[in-house]
Amino acid sequence: MAKHPALLQHFRSFAYQNNIQDFDKALEYFTVFGGTGWKLDVSKSVDTLIEEKILSNYEPLHESMTRYTHNNGLYHMMLTIIALGVNHENDVFKKAKVGRDKGEEAIDYLVSKSLIKFDLSVEEPLKEEGGKSDRILFDLPFMRFWFAMVSPNYQSISQKNYDEFRQKWQKQRDNFSILWSNILLLDLVQESFNEKCKEDPIVKIGSYYDKKTEIAILTKRKSGSMIAGASKYSKDAGKINMMHTLIEKCEKAELDIGDYVLFSKNGFTPEVEALKEKEVTLLTQKDLSVLLDNVNEKDLLVYKNKKY
Repeated sequence: MAKHPALLQHFRSFAYQNNIQDFDKALEYFTVFGGTGWKLDVSKSVDTLIEEKILSNYEPLHESMTRYTHNNGLYHMMLTIIALGVNHENDVFKKAKVGRDKGEEAIDYLVSKSLIKFDLSVEEPLKEEGGKSDRILFDLPFMRFWFAMVSPNYQSISQKNYDEFRQKWQKQRDNFSILWSNILLLDLVQESFNEKCKEDPIVKIGSYYDKKTEIAILTKRKSGSMIAGASKYSKDAGKINMMHTLIEKCEKAELDIGDYVLFSKNGFTPEVEALKEKEVTLLTQKDLSVLLDNVNEKDLLVYKNKKY
């Protein structure tokens, strides 16, 4: 296995190993177990498998985690803060009540252990003082799940009492997969645009952020032209204000955008559909399924960690 496979490689390997062809189902299970290499009985619910494979094996799993964290309280606290959605470095330090020197030292160590990684803005703000501290993301879904939901509830879990865990997980689970879906969405955007315009491929893709503005999708093409995008995961169809807000954000950040892309999990209103004629690419949850096209044995990654 490559030292640092991309998330899409982990995702395709996971889907092949567990014989899941449906994107939504694969993402649901991957959000918790992605990166473990465990074979799952996906006829069972995610909640059942969490109890069987994670909570019931808390002690050996915790012991294996100490190889990364050495039971360092600061490491655990910062990982939990990041796992629960505080992503920018300065915000993590503030939440953890730790100074910059000690905080940066901890972040650098956790990055070196491949637990987390920096997710840098594709473009720097035009004004240096407008920059926001670096964003930090987990490298693999299972590690994020562990430090968001298991590690903070270790006392009750170690005593085989899962009530506290269940209550907190029920509050988090509906939105817990959005981070990974957004990252996989970047692969879909790159694949879609490169197929349409092979002579001007995307060479850099991610997001944009400064102190005042965040743009979910920003790419640079070989020509230097940029593509900006927004994503929406609610049950409602995407409305025209998605496009208006995205344009406003790009203008505020003073970005020269050549094309736009909108993703809405549950489709778009007719008013937005009409934008297709104006060089706006529209993507929905159904489009993400192409990321699992032609999954086969060659996609399988070999994991060296202990199986449960």
